[in-house]
Amino acid sequence: MSTTTTTTALTAGTWTIDPSHSEASFTVRHAGIAKVRGTVAITEGAVVVSEDGTATVRATLDPATVSTGDETRDGHLKTADFFEVKTYPTWTFESQAIKVEGEEAEVPGDLTIHGVTQPVTLETEFNGTATDAYGNLRAGFSATTTISRKDFGLTWNAALEAGGVLVSDKVQVSLEISAIKQA
Repeated sequence: MSTTTTTTALTAGTWTIDPSHSEASFTVRHAGIAKVRGTVAITEGAVVVSEDGTATVRATLDPATVSTGDETRDGHLKTADFFEVKTYPTWTFESQAIKVEGEEAEVPGDLTIHGVTQPVTLETEFNGTATDAYGNLRAGFSATTTISRKDFGLTWNAALEAGGVLVSDKVQVSLEISAIKQA
């Protein structure tokens, strides 16, 4: 079932995600004791607001850009053990609807990683609009969700001598989005 709620914060039209001012990041527990953080580039996307105020979101990410600050780990993440970037060169998110309450919204949609599509809900905060130095009207958003690696077929792991596993199943995902209103 898809519900649609009016968005009053953005004017109707297409708001294109600006990849150079937007970021997708993740945090995963390593060895049960530390957190590893990384980023994946958002290559394109848009928020489309209709005249009646309903809105949808779509975005494409490039897993070949994964960066955790460690080249060896990044290389491993790109292999068949994890993201298998040669076979699955893009990740996508497409919303079904946006439910808005004040400055916060729930954005349910379909997230596709590693060729597997799962429903997720982005808990989203609208950060407002501003006109940049070049006259572009921009809107800002922050969003978070938690996903299971296993739900996306990402099952590689290693058992630890003291018990437990090297990489947790739970992954926290955070997005910082800057979108530009198109003429």
